[in-house]
Amino acid sequence: MKQQKTAIILVNLGTPDAPEPGAVRRYLKQFLSDPRVVEGRGPRRWLWLAVLNLIILNLRPRRVARLYASIWDGDSPMRRILNGQVAALGRELQKRFADRSPDVFAAMTYGAPGLESRLRELADSGYGRVLVIPLYPQYSGTTTAPIYDVLARFQQQRREVLDIRVVKQFYDHPAYIEALAQSVREHRSRHGDADRLILSYHGIPQEYVDRGDPYGDQCLATSEGLRQALGLSSEQCLTTFQSRFGPKAWLQPYTDKTLESLPAKGIKRVDIISPAFTADCLETLEEIAVENRDIFLGAGGSEYRYIAALNEAPAFIGLLAQLVSEQAGDWIGVNKELRDAG
Repeated sequence: MKQQKTAIILVNLGTPDAPEPGAVRRYLKQFLSDPRVVEGRGPRRWLWLAVLNLIILNLRPRRVARLYASIWDGDSPMRRILNGQVAALGRELQKRFADRSPDVFAAMTYGAPGLESRLRELADSGYGRVLVIPLYPQYSGTTTAPIYDVLARFQQQRREVLDIRVVKQFYDHPAYIEALAQSVREHRSRHGDADRLILSYHGIPQEYVDRGDPYGDQCLATSEGLRQALGLSSEQCLTTFQSRFGPKAWLQPYTDKTLESLPAKGIKRVDIISPAFTADCLETLEEIAVENRDIFLGAGGSEYRYIAALNEAPAFIGLLAQLVSEQAGDWIGVNKELRDAG
């Protein structure tokens, strides 16, 4: 029997193909039309689609395109970093497993390279085993679940399905917590301490959490793990949520409102990190690093420092390699001792 090849797919959310209104409109339509992202059935669903197509997709793309243009450097930061993560993980796996090393590929839930087209390419090239690693440490029905939906649709179209495994989450994995801690320590070794460390996570609507989405609790667990790893008190380390959209309540406290309130309390210097993002993107490079900086300094703060996402940091690539060893070790012939040492 011919030996099946093993592939690793790193999956992130997605990005437009260009910092132009047309490309942004196509991306936003695919993203915001997903019922996992904006929930609702029946009349509520049809109302949302009407608002999306008649209002949002006519007004928002031009503004968002300008924001993308401000951070674009030959390509979208998210796609450029994802490709770098794929290359770095491939090198690390080669170092650890030599000729047993699986091949590593990139994919996006929305935009290019699309996850479904990537799976089709791999199946046509003889890959029978696939480990999918969503680059979201914390699980949410709005981010990780759509990946499961793509996988299910792909498998439904095949007579012989692929052997697919998914890393559902790694929000409390010791290697992930340590990678975050290292990034904070390295930042503070260069710049000194601040009055507060703010951990700003992407928000989701509160009603999603009320219906059972575990994302909020997992964010708090990540914060607690990082706080303990750094030896900070609860007062020194604050958890907030960014990027809310629309009139309904989202997870709180809100990042922008928190930053606006801190200088009046005598807190003039802050470090801020976004642990839900493993690659810098529009939400970190523009919203957190620029917009929220202006809010904090405008309210009387004196020093605002953004700590970059993990991106291609060796500790993060090491975590990904460990996840491969833990989740696909039997596929690549890694014995228990090697997995434990990973």
